[in-house]
Amino acid sequence: MTAYRSCRSLEQFVTIELFGQPYTFKAEAEASEAKEVADFLVREVDKLEIRLSGKSPTITKQTILILAALNIASEHYNLKKEHSDLLRVISERSKNLICAVDRYL
Repeated sequence: MTAYRSCRSLEQFVTIELFGQPYTFKAEAEASEAKEVADFLVREVDKLEIRLSGKSPTITKQTILILAALNIASEHYNLKKEHSDLLRVISERSKNLICAVDRYL
């Protein structure tokens, strides 16, 4: 995968390779962050391609990409839920600590 900047407009582009074909897209985030995200996608696709190879001749590249997207979306959803739960716990514990400190002051 290659990240580069266009000299003319300083737009940032990231190129990834999936199934032997390069795909270039404009990065709205920092190029290094976009590269990390793209690398994550490539790893997920590669992992699925290896796991599913030879299991069924009807599994297409599109199917692998959709499964990768679903895996990533599921992981994202679970992380958002865990983050929300953590914020709730932190908020409750902070409130309890503030009440405890107020009682002793």
